[in-house]
Amino acid sequence: MIDREAVRSNAKYLQQVRPIDPDEIAEYIDGQPHPAVVAQTLREEAFDLGLIERADGTFVPLESEAIPHREWSPAALPAAYSRAVEDFLVKQYGANWHLGESGTTLRSTIRTLKADYLTGDDIEYDTATAAGYAIYHLPAYYATIGYVLATLTERGLLPASLRVLDVGAGVGGPALGLHDFVFGDADDREPTAGLVDYHAVEPSAAADVLDRVLSETSRNFRSTIHRSTIETFDYDAGDTNDDPFDLLIFGNVCNELDDPVAVVEDSLSHLADDGTVLLLEPADRNTAIELREIERAIAGGDTDATVYAPTLRLWDGAEPDDRGWSFDVRPEIAVPAFQDRLAEAAAEADEDDPDAFRNVDVQFAYSLLRRDDERRYPFRASRDRHAKMAAMDDHVTERIDLLAVKLSHDLSDGDNAVFKIGDGSQTTDHYAVVTKESGLNRALASADYGAVLAFENALVLWNDDEEAYNLVVDGETVVDQVSG
Repeated sequence: MIDREAVRSNAKYLQQVRPIDPDEIAEYIDGQPHPAVVAQTLREEAFDLGLIERADGTFVPLESEAIPHREWSPAALPAAYSRAVEDFLVKQYGANWHLGESGTTLRSTIRTLKADYLTGDDIEYDTATAAGYAIYHLPAYYATIGYVLATLTERGLLPASLRVLDVGAGVGGPALGLHDFVFGDADDREPTAGLVDYHAVEPSAAADVLDRVLSETSRNFRSTIHRSTIETFDYDAGDTNDDPFDLLIFGNVCNELDDPVAVVEDSLSHLADDGTVLLLEPADRNTAIELREIERAIAGGDTDATVYAPTLRLWDGAEPDDRGWSFDVRPEIAVPAFQDRLAEAAAEADEDDPDAFRNVDVQFAYSLLRRDDERRYPFRASRDRHAKMAAMDDHVTERIDLLAVKLSHDLSDGDNAVFKIGDGSQTTDHYAVVTKESGLNRALASADYGAVLAFENALVLWNDDEEAYNLVVDGETVVDQVSG
């Protein structure tokens, strides 16, 4: 057995002098172990030592303090990951996995998955379910997470030495997206951009897919899969290093937990003081609303967690109590080859709606919670200048000024543009309705999801059909984006 402490001591000395070469260190260790054994030991100790492995096999100190911000808009699931999914399918079902009995089983499984998800029924993850989940969901989930992480890196809030716990990691979409957001994809990879100690909690057969796709990640993305439920997971076990996590991911899993609020609250004690909890769900009504209910229970409860984004509380002491259905929409990704194969096989079998197996929409609800009171945008509403949504009934038929967060893309069918807005005090849904666009109010349409907007002279009306307030934005209304 190699003298691990001797490897650590030599590495600590050499990192102050020159790149650490496993061949050189091997000469200083009793018994002169093989350099490959030294290299593997250095990989295992790299996170604690703050070392990253370069392409030439040497190790150097991590120099940056935060993961650099990058633009994220993937056009497709990278080919290496697509091949990894197909490798898993071939291993399970053979080269013609998409045809015959296996193809029929997978298509039936995906249809059942979609139906169960929309109705909130429990899903049992056997091998077929895990395979169907990977085919249908992994590409879009890969694309989704980078957009959320970008709201943190724009302010340097993800440390370059990053400890991550991915709760209910599934088949690995968020893990792969996290990896490529940090290091870049295969065509533009920066293997030394950071150092990630990634822990996945996944008790089901999905962990087999996860294990295969994680084999495509970089050496500086150190991954461990814990095949347990989060309720039985030991945060303080030796293989988790005992240190707090910088990022806790609850990706598309809260709706499957018996008591998601209790689970997330328990996780907060294992979060670094400047760490982030990321809640992520699809945009469909039930799961998106449930995510917002979880956010409100935690941020409005006895914890020290507050909302970083997107549903900022613009009024001190106020908490929202509206329906809470809010989600972001980003560009579609290309249809991966394995989805095409299954869809084409469905068409050849004369099944209804073969396109049902192509899923390239990137639409998602998310919440970022932190323990340090940081907010994506620092703005606060003022009683002297702004109407409060909690008191909007007092302003019906009046023109008002207000501060609000943009909480949707255009929800209209092409007539007057409609955008959901909130200020963190609302007890009823509020929508900004553009009846006349002008240069003075164009910021409403052009602003990104989550932006903070200042409205001047908006007309308040009550919408009986929607049981919501409409803030009419017309030629007399000014809308400015104050969040940059």
